[in-house]
Amino acid sequence: MPPLALARTLALVVAFPITAIAQRQGPDLSAADSALIGRILIAEDRRDSSDAAIADGLRHSDSRIRVIATRAVGRIRDPRFTARDSLPMLPAPPSWPEPAWRLRYRGLTANCDSLHVAIADSALPVRLRAADLAAASCASDTLLVSTLRRWTDPRERRGGGDSWHSGAHALVALARIEPEESRPRIATAARDRQWEVRMYAARAALVAKDTTVLRTLARDRNDNVKEAAVTGLSRLVGHVDDELYLQVLRAMGAQAVRAAALALKGSPREDIRSTLNATFDRWVARNNASARDARVALLEAAGRPASDDRPPSSRVDLPPRAVALALGAEVRLRVKLASSGGGNSFVVRLRGDVAPMTAARILALVRSGYYNGLSWHRVEHDFVIQGGSPDANEYVGYAQFFRDELGTVPHVRGTVGMSTRGHDTGDGQWFVNLRDNLRLGRDYTVFGEVIEGMDVVDGVLEGDIIASIDEVPAR
Repeated sequence: MPPLALARTLALVVAFPITAIAQRQGPDLSAADSALIGRILIAEDRRDSSDAAIADGLRHSDSRIRVIATRAVGRIRDPRFTARDSLPMLPAPPSWPEPAWRLRYRGLTANCDSLHVAIADSALPVRLRAADLAAASCASDTLLVSTLRRWTDPRERRGGGDSWHSGAHALVALARIEPEESRPRIATAARDRQWEVRMYAARAALVAKDTTVLRTLARDRNDNVKEAAVTGLSRLVGHVDDELYLQVLRAMGAQAVRAAALALKGSPREDIRSTLNATFDRWVARNNASARDARVALLEAAGRPASDDRPPSSRVDLPPRAVALALGAEVRLRVKLASSGGGNSFVVRLRGDVAPMTAARILALVRSGYYNGLSWHRVEHDFVIQGGSPDANEYVGYAQFFRDELGTVPHVRGTVGMSTRGHDTGDGQWFVNLRDNLRLGRDYTVFGEVIEGMDVVDGVLEGDIIASIDEVPAR
């Protein structure tokens, strides 16, 4: 950051009122102290342990500043910050009871007798899990198969609370159990108005080896559908459809371009390399850090090393309220679902005491309206929900990466983490832990915790829309 810009940023930090926070946690901090914290946070974000602010913080008389500086040194020197357990423990997240249905969900196996019962369970996640586990060995279970057939009837969409989910999951199950019978149903689903249904149709077409549907869906207007279709075609026919994959390289979504590049890798056609290189240059010009996976896939398909990638330069700034959050300011966000997803809401408390830069950047995105209208595109009912992608996909995120801020808060049920695809690649997408996922602590930043409405989180379904996220007053 240029010196003048840095000075202006720190001036804003000094002007921000933190006296009340300091009074709660210790002696008042001066304007110079709060400016020092800001400089430490910026040094950590730049991964610059030589910055004088670090040394000043380590020898400061206030223990809070010393801890922030010590943590910064640890994060800079060690990508996984293995020494973090030596820091003072922070307040533990709330403890949330499990919904009763989750035990039934976990107990499911591919045993057809158990699926016969689970397919009529009162909880939709259990019913969906039963469909996902149904295999060809269950073909003789007439009740199970007839239920799956009924779910795929677009005129009914019952069995799943009038949502699309049951029919989509049942379609893939039928493709496993009765491939030939499923083909007309797959063709119908491939014309559905809802793109998620068409995406599942592509997955079912792969199982049923229906290349006709896959070729149609590879030209779909939605890039998530394209991705699923191209992935399926590549597995079934390899380079036979290289011309179609080349067309998909013109897509706007990183997920579709990545899938096409992976499908083209190893192509015998000599003319493809120039197209891959030109596509790579076009994606470099988009200046989007989160498109890295697409760029790397293009390079590899062109026979070039990943080290040839040209990511955008990192922007290092101090987001508003980062210092206050680092000192323990309580900031709460209300996440409201759209009426199509029930219209309920849950409240997240930001954990700036462990991840101040991430929390402050999330808060800035919330205040800009970035998340409004986005969705929870990934729902694994005994793992996490994940959302906040502008294109409802793992590979499409915020244009600037967030740095990791690994800390002492464990990934227990109800904590909120930052999605990444490698070290220091936070893309603005959230995930909420639905169970204790302690192994995630090695790689993923916790920046918040659910403090109200965990039952709403448990009820989120794939594709549910985030109507709004707003800051709410702390109680």
